[in-house]
Amino acid sequence: MRLYQMADSVRYGLMNTEELRETFLLEDFFQPGEIEFAYVDLDRTVIGSAVPTVSPLKLETEPELRAEFFLERRELGVLNVGGSGTVTVDGKTFEMDKLDCLYVGRCSRNVSFASKDPAKPAEFYLLSYPAHAQYPTAMVKFKDIKPVELGSVETCNKRKIYKAIYKEGIRSCQLVMGFTMLEPGSNWNTMPPHTHMRRSEVYFYFDVDPAHRVLHLMGPPDATSHLVMKDKEVVVSPGWSIHAGVGTKHYTFCWGMGGENQAYDDMDGVAIAELR
Repeated sequence: MRLYQMADSVRYGLMNTEELRETFLLEDFFQPGEIEFAYVDLDRTVIGSAVPTVSPLKLETEPELRAEFFLERRELGVLNVGGSGTVTVDGKTFEMDKLDCLYVGRCSRNVSFASKDPAKPAEFYLLSYPAHAQYPTAMVKFKDIKPVELGSVETCNKRKIYKAIYKEGIRSCQLVMGFTMLEPGSNWNTMPPHTHMRRSEVYFYFDVDPAHRVLHLMGPPDATSHLVMKDKEVVVSPGWSIHAGVGTKHYTFCWGMGGENQAYDDMDGVAIAELR
């Protein structure tokens, strides 16, 4: 498990490109046959991936958690971005195709991941936060999520937002999770941008054409920087930072939040003209 310590807005202003990438950008997930984890001190976020091939992968606890089992005091969101697979939670198996989302509740002891076809493995994106209440494990299929359509062709940000784990969907203690799909010909996400000091946010970019990139905007609204990101990379966004981006081609990203509340619309908007 890799450990990350986030910078505050003061240190951020002194950082060069390499320091920004080392602090806020998480790379090298989705290794075949492996479970990878990163522990971020901000809101005690754990971010990871599981890519089972020939054999299932079991979710094991990590020394950094000081827990008898991984979900002893945590909850977990799972999004499949690869081939068909299964997640088994305490003996119950969930069939997960691409873009299906699973919530695994606190106190779930035995969790394992498997692929139906090792040649086209499932690729499970994992996001976990501490949980102080227990909610039942539940899954939502991509076909059953009714998207919210936002943006326009004129502003190059026509997109569909799919909410999976939230107050009106799968219930959780503090995890909020879903994903946004950009339409072909649209590039900008999360415009106009915003901050929310009550929650930190994690962006996971995927379905990014290997020959293309996403420029993720971050920082205070009046002192922005950017990170150049490729497919299946993750950026951590503190509450004081905006989180927006533009790609050289359309893409999809998973957004996940944890912190003070679960109100999806609790945000402090920033006018585009105010960005610096």
